[in-house]
Amino acid sequence: MSAQPAPRPATSPLPAPGRVAPGRGADRARVYLDHAASAPLRPQVAQQVAQDLASGLGGWASPSAQHSSGRRVSALLAEARARIATALGADPHEVLLTSGGSEADSLAVIGRVLAARAAGARRPQVVVSAVEHPAVADSARTAQALGADLTVVGVDQVGRVDPARVAAVVEPGRTAVVSVMAANNETGLVQDVAGIVSAVRRVSGAARRGTPQWVPVHTDAVAAVGHLPVAFSAWDVDAMSLSGHKLGAPVGVGALVLRREVALVPAAGGGRQERGIRSGTQDVVGARALALALELAVAEQEVEAARLEALRARLLAGATAMPGVRPTLPDDAPHLPGTAHLTCQGTDSEALLMDLDLAGIDASAGSACHAGVTQPSTVMLAMGHDEAAARSTLRCTMGHGTTVTDVDRLLAALPHALEVARRARELRPRGIG
Repeated sequence: MSAQPAPRPATSPLPAPGRVAPGRGADRARVYLDHAASAPLRPQVAQQVAQDLASGLGGWASPSAQHSSGRRVSALLAEARARIATALGADPHEVLLTSGGSEADSLAVIGRVLAARAAGARRPQVVVSAVEHPAVADSARTAQALGADLTVVGVDQVGRVDPARVAAVVEPGRTAVVSVMAANNETGLVQDVAGIVSAVRRVSGAARRGTPQWVPVHTDAVAAVGHLPVAFSAWDVDAMSLSGHKLGAPVGVGALVLRREVALVPAAGGGRQERGIRSGTQDVVGARALALALELAVAEQEVEAARLEALRARLLAGATAMPGVRPTLPDDAPHLPGTAHLTCQGTDSEALLMDLDLAGIDASAGSACHAGVTQPSTVMLAMGHDEAAARSTLRCTMGHGTTVTDVDRLLAALPHALEVARRARELRPRGIG
């Protein structure tokens, strides 16, 4: 008789790391297909963080201090900032450290509106696409509450933003910021950022960066950095956001890359670190972790993209052979290599994910979850899908460490999960989804 697994304490609601909850496949390691939400910590980064903390780097001197210890830490911070800038095609003074992508997005959008108002604009305009991450979309609504006019640019059925549509709504002298994400965090669609910037520049005419007629363009590149070639200067954007935990750094560190000529007014006061825009003692350990994770991701990007593209093709081919399952993006749509987004007709996403979870597979619906209730995907709705389809999605995102075996385990578990999810959909009360 095989040995039984040791019981866990009754106080622990979670399975032991690397195992699944009691039920189907309880003795098998979990399959993690939710890298777009948060990627596993890279071993090299974990080792560096541990060494930094053990050396006292995490809690001794402030980089702003004038004594020897403070100057030493400040030098390490400057080195990390320079490494981040090199990996992104930016200058070190353009890299502002933040707690993550969401804060960077908020600083870019709300900070631009506050700066425009400080410069005398009565009703500055914010332009965003209809498929932005909530960090941008919610910040734009906050800016609206602060007196800005909000313009939302629609997308086509694939989720693409037409540069001409963006150019048609901007108003030089009034538009405080245009924000369009580089790659969609749900579907994986890659936008034409350079084309959007070029279209906006044509509207701005001969205006110089930093002058009232210049229209700043921000891109949320959280999903793109480390997975696609990202070049801040080559794209000619004014601001760009990224987040460390999507790359294998710890949660709690990110950056806003911002041109020196573009003014932001912070919503909060404090010590005025990070060019006076983001107050608070800088996290030097986190900055070094972000620099290392970013360097590792960029170094392996080309090879890793080819590997993940092959896994994505295998996953899509196997899944779409099942009845009622189809890819959300067409074959010719530019996409992130590790993101496979599926529409599963007639299913309930919550039930689908729950059954996959019981089979030891971590995936997502790609839609926002508020108070434990999965909402229809605003991205799918913006693409023209009805609410039923927007509630019937499955997002599988792969990354460093994902294997063919992981994909095959998903494909083996998916038929049962689809059956369970369709029964759950049939039992859903009328008028709900």
